[in-house]
Order: sequence, then C-alpha cells, then structure tokens
Amino acid sequence: MAANPHDQQAINKLLKYKNRREGKPLSIAVSKQAMAEQYVIINQQAQNFYQRFLPGPYTVISQLRVNSQIDQRVASEFGTLGIRIPDYPLMLKLIEHLGHGITATSANASNKKRPYRIKDVLNNISEKQKQLIDLIIDVGQLAKNEPSVVIDTSLSTPLSMRGQLRTNDKFIEFNSQSESETQGLAMRLILKNLNNLKKQGLLFGLSGELGVGKTIFAKGAAKFLKIKEEITSPTYTYLNEYTYQKGTLQGIFYHLDAWKIDQEQEFSLLKVDQLLKANNILLIEWWDKIANFLPDNLKKQAIILDLSGQDNWRKIKLWEKTKK
Repeated sequence: MAANPHDQQAINKLLKYKNRREGKPLSIAVSKQAMAEQYVIINQQAQNFYQRFLPGPYTVISQLRVNSQIDQRVASEFGTLGIRIPDYPLMLKLIEHLGHGITATSANASNKKRPYRIKDVLNNISEKQKQLIDLIIDVGQLAKNEPSVVIDTSLSTPLSMRGQLRTNDKFIEFNSQSESETQGLAMRLILKNLNNLKKQGLLFGLSGELGVGKTIFAKGAAKFLKIKEEITSPTYTYLNEYTYQKGTLQGIFYHLDAWKIDQEQEFSLLKVDQLLKANNILLIEWWDKIANFLPDNLKKQAIILDLSGQDNWRKIKLWEKTKK
C-alpha cells in the first residue's frame, strides 16, 4: 500500500485501512540511497547493508532525521524508520516521478492472507476498507516471495526484526555500549515478538554475573510496556508483578529473580507455568539456575540472553527461535 508519508490525510487513510497494531511501524520505499538520506541517518552498518542487499527484498531501519518532514506515525516509537529500495522498475519509476518516498506496507489488512494478486486483497477486506483505496495498479499474479528481511541498524549491533541473515548461527552476539542500548534491545525484542506476546506470552531468560545489566534489560522491557513503577530486582521477594496497558494491549509483566533458588521444590511454589499466558511477559534473572526445572515446552519458548562485560560495555549473546 503506497501513501504519501508527508501527507497527514493519506496516512490517516492508510492506518484506518491497516488497522495498525500497537507498536508496528510502517516503512518507506525510495528509489535510491540519496533519497533515503532525506529521511534517515545512514551509519556504517546501514551503509554496508545498502551496498550488499539493496535494491532488493530488504528493509533497513535507521535513525530518523529530525528534519525529515514525514508524518511521525510512519516512524517507530524508537525514532527509527525502515527504508526499502525495491527491485521493481515500475515502483522505482513511480517514486522517481513523485520525487519523494512512499509507504511500503503490504496490501493485506492486518492479520489477513498475504496477497499475490488483486483478488486476494479485495476478497479479504471490508467495504469500508475498499472505500479508502484511491487507485489500484494491477500487474497480474505476483511471484510468491517471502516478505522483506527487516534489519535494525540503529543499535551498535544489527538486529533482525523479521527474517534471518545468518540461519546457521546458534546465537547472535550483540555489543551494548550503554544502559540505554541494553534497554533498547529489550524493547526491540518485544516489538519483534509482538505476535507471540498476543498469542501465548513471552518468556525471557537472562544469565550473567552480578551487575552485568539483567535488571537494566528488565527496565527496558517495562519501558516498552509503558510501566511507570520503578523496576528493581526482586532478589528477596523472588517475584514482582506489574500490570501494564500499552494502547489496546494489556497484561502483566512478571519479573523473577532466581538467585536464591536452589531446589526444584522451591521453584515449583512460584507456579511459573501458570504465569505465562497471552499478553503476559515473564522475565527470569539467573536463568541458568532454574532452566532445568522448567518443562520442555516453556524452555523451547524462551528467548535466552547471556550478559557479560564491565563498566558500560556489555556483550550479550542471544538465542531465540528463528521462525516467527
């Protein structure tokens, strides 16, 4: 769905059509890197992806320029924006003719069938949604390609938000140079797994010595969920819970510290398996102490991070399921 990202009325119509889910940003298609630079700050990481993968089925997220003049609802809540350079001559000519980028979101309504022809779109949207469409360009049956791979280059280490670049790696290693970056990683991981959060909840398992940033990561998760209460490590209370509401999404954020737990019987008293359900997040510090006490289905669901480092620098190893 193409809309003028500089036009508030156009974005109003697009967001009504998409019924955009909480936290899901749009992206912009441009014809070349010079046009992209009008919208975002392209750092060296992003430059490498532009040179290697664009034009092509990749979306590269970068920091939004303050003077970009787009409707702010197009960008993410992190102040970032995804950029596409499509490998499709018609779209490139259209964008060149317009002289500015256009939104690059799929034509299907949210959570509906992925379309490869116009009929797939029109058969799965309401009459009200049809009235929001000004123009349809029908080029026939499209190839059944996967959605673009989405890479966030706004942190010190690139993070795949959709799809995978390195499918053979057992884990991804991140470098965090500040507390805000560690929190930023937590926020992006929740956004990346938002669909799973709504369906079954999210489980984070954090390992690492004292003072390496486990609670900082938890604060980032709480920040994403718009929790106003102060987040502290529940070392002596074992478990803290915080209700949250983020737009239409509401649930409970459970923060568990397993440092003092040595026996499976102790752990079973917390009834962790009952905490993890749709819209809830369970974050466990000292994951390595209790992982073997969990049933296999929960362990397979976990997003696991191992933190190390000193001062403000952190090395974070991330294990997560590759299929989203």
